[in-house]
Amino acid sequence: MFRSIRNAFFTGIIVLLPLGITLIVINFLLEKIGTPASKLFFWFLDPTWRSLPAIELLLNSISLLVVFSIITILGYSSRFFLGRWLFRCLEQLLNRVPLINTVYSTVKQIVDTFSQQKQSVFQEVVLIEYPRPGCYAIGFLTGDSKGEVQQATGNHIVNIFIPTTPNPTSGFLLMLPEPDIIRLKMSISDGMKLIISGGAVVPEQKSGKALNVKNPSIRPL
Repeated sequence: MFRSIRNAFFTGIIVLLPLGITLIVINFLLEKIGTPASKLFFWFLDPTWRSLPAIELLLNSISLLVVFSIITILGYSSRFFLGRWLFRCLEQLLNRVPLINTVYSTVKQIVDTFSQQKQSVFQEVVLIEYPRPGCYAIGFLTGDSKGEVQQATGNHIVNIFIPTTPNPTSGFLLMLPEPDIIRLKMSISDGMKLIISGGAVVPEQKSGKALNVKNPSIRPL
């Protein structure tokens, strides 16, 4: 009986976990964005009336939607000539302010790097023999090595990012000869699910067979 109650309790936690995390995220956004924006947008309202719980929640929600709308409008305007020109002028102004220009340029480089990675860095899911022959690890092909690395090895070297489990934001880079990788058919998102879950979530096998570059023949997994 105790085991049944324990299993039911943990099942309930698993069922409520997505809802709980969603509520935590919404509450965080309301507190960190909605509340300051509400004080800015509705400064003219009576503080006593504005502090009522229902009114405060309504004003914070409206302010959060307004902030998201402004950000979305800025994103759309950056696609057009006038918007791009205004952003360039603002960027030039920030680059001329001491201290602020250092912070701004650093953050901009980080954002540009991640935006480029989102578009092109993770190209394919691959399988490599690591850390020893006969032991395999999931990795992501990020592109060909260039310059001095290619010249020093004399081989066609590719860059493979090996993420850690269950936190794929950290990992390490391996530079391998292209024949040493096995290209998989699964998508990048499926590969991430496999890594984050520690192998518990296995994507469905797609039609076709994985290509073992190490051996030009086709090798099923």
